[in-house]
Amino acid sequence: MNIAVLGAGAWGTALALHLSKLNHRVTLCPRRMEHALELASARENRDYLPGFAWGPDVQIGCEFKPAVMEAELIVLACPIRGLREFCDQLAAARESAWEAKMVVTLCKGVEMESLHAPSEIVSELVPDIAVGALSGPSNAAEVAGGSPTAVVLASEAEDALTARMQEALNGGALRVYRSADLRGVELGGALKNIYAIGAGLCDGLTLGDNAKAALLTRSLYEMVRLGVALGGQAETFYGLSGVGDLMATSFGAWSRNRGFGEAVGRGERVADLLEHRKTVVEGYGATEGYWRIVKKCGAHTPILEQLHAILYNGVEPREAMGALLARSLKPEHF
Repeated sequence: MNIAVLGAGAWGTALALHLSKLNHRVTLCPRRMEHALELASARENRDYLPGFAWGPDVQIGCEFKPAVMEAELIVLACPIRGLREFCDQLAAARESAWEAKMVVTLCKGVEMESLHAPSEIVSELVPDIAVGALSGPSNAAEVAGGSPTAVVLASEAEDALTARMQEALNGGALRVYRSADLRGVELGGALKNIYAIGAGLCDGLTLGDNAKAALLTRSLYEMVRLGVALGGQAETFYGLSGVGDLMATSFGAWSRNRGFGEAVGRGERVADLLEHRKTVVEGYGATEGYWRIVKKCGAHTPILEQLHAILYNGVEPREAMGALLARSLKPEHF
């Protein structure tokens, strides 16, 4: 299959390398021309995924239009804040992408201005094509290195089309499941980043394993409750894009969200941690976005509320954790 991966961060690059090993015709197209020239010369993504070189089977594109010209599957591998720009460029090149059957997003979160999920943005700007989302516990370096990984491809398209794309993505050490709950899969992938920041706070505050386990257990309950209120299916959050991704992102030493939370727990300033970052802490923006959504829908999310207070209102982490412990007693239920 001819596949275009638009965006050359760590995850996009790792997926392109994986797909090339499956003998697909892969074009990796970064956002910036200078990055494309560097990738074409070095045959390695030294900025975002160093140590994983590739051969001539991965083509490097300089512009979206030629990259998507013969692609059946188009992967958008960018942070949520850049997705609208990517979709605008894809829409401008849509007439040339006559073979395209599905657009799959890798980004997680919610657009701050519209509070839209990735699939909603794609459907708005590129309305005449099926949309999917690939999510799950998938550290880019492990995928690039061929470590066993399982993810889920979600789409509301006809099952036969989703199954075809599932088969194209699946292979080697990467196992791909499929789901029709696009809403739930996107919500799980976004919300777990928020709660992984909380897990990092536990690490930074050295609260211990008991506290971290308790926080994550209650975070999962909160994810399910909020996710269902926003249109997802409860069982989705017990799958790869929910609890699976929550575990990986909350315990992985590589996790940007967990590491960010740990640094905040140690007393570092949020503004200092965000300044001049090359990579995005997706959970930071998602915390603000879903806090706004919660205010509209009225869901009960005490952990999210306290994380928002820490990150956006300057509340001390220990004070916020204390507020959670001081809540009125209730039965445990799911």
